[in-house]
Amino acid sequence: MRCPVCNGKSVGKVGVDQFYCWDCFVEYQKQGDNIKIYSVAEDGSLIDFHEPASIS
Repeated sequence: MRCPVCNGKSVGKVGVDQFYCWDCFVEYQKQGDNIKIYSVAEDGSLIDFHEPASIS
C-alpha cells in the first residue's frame, strides 16, 4: 500500500483500516472508496489534514 499524500511506501497499519505514513507523517483511514487524511498533533490527537493549523 502507498500513501495517498506522498505516494511513499513506508506505511504502517495502526488500526482497522487506519494507516500511518512514516515519510510524510500523516495518518489516514479508508472508508469504502473514500480516504480521510489526518495530521497528528503533538498530543497524539488527529486533525483533519485540510483544516488550517491554529496558532496558540
